[in-house]
Amino acid sequence: MRQVVLDTETTGLEVEQGHRVIEIGAVEILNRRLTRRHFHAYINPEREIDAGALAVHGITSEFLANKPLFADVVEPFLAFIDGAELIIHNAAFDVTFLNHELGLLESRHELIGKRCKVTDSLALARDKHPGQRNSLDALCKRYNVDNSARELHGALLDAEILADVYLAMTGGQVALFGGGDGGVTAADEVMAPFEHQPMSLPVIEPSADEEEAHQSMLELLDKESGGNTVWRVS
Repeated sequence: MRQVVLDTETTGLEVEQGHRVIEIGAVEILNRRLTRRHFHAYINPEREIDAGALAVHGITSEFLANKPLFADVVEPFLAFIDGAELIIHNAAFDVTFLNHELGLLESRHELIGKRCKVTDSLALARDKHPGQRNSLDALCKRYNVDNSARELHGALLDAEILADVYLAMTGGQVALFGGGDGGVTAADEVMAPFEHQPMSLPVIEPSADEEEAHQSMLELLDKESGGNTVWRVS
């Protein structure tokens, strides 16, 4: 079972206003284990970034000025996610933006939903924890996932954190380990097998004094209950 946990950052909130994707981060899970394989790209959106979006992710237009266009990264990106189940928090937002980017290209590419199954981890969290806060930060606190490095949103970091949250939320312990390939943090599910061990319990007989005290207590209970003590053996 191959899954890809994915996140994006954008210039703003609405594709209808011409906003674009500026960062894609994705990490691979294979049979519920993170593999350390990941995809990450910053993208030049060829437009300004809204102040509200900048406050969230801190990625500036100046930083993106020399980064590749979406058209330059689309092939390796699609190759990475192709055929996988995508795990995305508030999936409609990211999928809408990615499909918008694909639609802007002259070359025709299948939309995300045609290429991958999409699972919304926010919807899963709401089903599991109705009436509670289910933001990524709230889920980190609920499942004891370390997000101390998350001062600002970042697509790759958020994908890594979401992977840990998703594995914890869907069953099984998650253990962090230091990542390779450029220091990417990953996680490994710990599934310790349970082995039944027969136990031999000691039998301790009461002393004569303990037996006498026990019988005295039963007689008292029998008297107080009008002869309805159920612990006495006739």
